[in-house]
Amino acid sequence: MRDTVTNFSSARVYVSQDADDAAFVRRCLDGDTAAFAGIVDRYQRVLFTVALRMLGDYEEATDATQNAFVKAYRKLDAFDPTQRFFSWIYRILVNECHNARRDRRRGEAITPELAVVASPADLLEGEERRQRVQAAILALPPEYREVVVLRHFAERSYDEIAEALRIPSRVVKSRLHTARQRLAQMLLGWDTRR
Repeated sequence: MRDTVTNFSSARVYVSQDADDAAFVRRCLDGDTAAFAGIVDRYQRVLFTVALRMLGDYEEATDATQNAFVKAYRKLDAFDPTQRFFSWIYRILVNECHNARRDRRRGEAITPELAVVASPADLLEGEERRQRVQAAILALPPEYREVVVLRHFAERSYDEIAEALRIPSRVVKSRLHTARQRLAQMLLGWDTRR
């Protein structure tokens, strides 16, 4: 019963958020360009987190996030209001991250040092462990990295991830399971084949 109440409550939050997003988009399309600030405020942190976890570089993640917002703003008239705005802008961000990785010079590997955001708060959390986790996430193939980042860093539901990635929920669950096994192998040396 409690899970049902929690799921219902979460569903109301998403419906409200979707309606707010659609209202921001309508206002922008009607000429109120300042309304886009509401979208940026709502999604900047989560999109930056996704980009950082996908790219492993603070500057590249900043650029990818900014580029995603610029492209979204320019293409607002292409947004389908029957869909979730997060899923739409997420796809734009993923394309920007793919472009950033493609544009990197060939042979330039992501080192654990690049995979870390150096801030005072991060340093207090345990530098070595954080570097190992980030390096392990970056070592995952992109299809596994995406589901881990969306689930654990962007805190999205399976259905939201499925919609954002345009794959069935069962595939999200399968990829997440495989990604977790691979991370356990890399970080803990667990043999998950037993």
